[in-house]
Amino acid sequence: MIEYETKPVELKHMKAFICDKCGKRITADEAHGMEFQERYSIRFTGGFSSVFGDMNNVSCDLCQHCLMDLIGGFCRYNDEEYI
Repeated sequence: MIEYETKPVELKHMKAFICDKCGKRITADEAHGMEFQERYSIRFTGGFSSVFGDMNNVSCDLCQHCLMDLIGGFCRYNDEEYI
């Protein structure tokens, strides 16, 4: 026979998002939550001879406004290649 017990599980949840460029702190509790929903986290590992360094783990968290400032001029909108 096997006897089981129930144990509480601690779940991690994001308390706040802080933009690495402007420093804006965004929480899910803000009005309408749209800024929290429109946040971007970029994560990748640099490859061989990468400008980011061989096998370096790179991460960046940006609010939608800072991402637009950085890449907005290079974006394509409603591009058929994306679809």
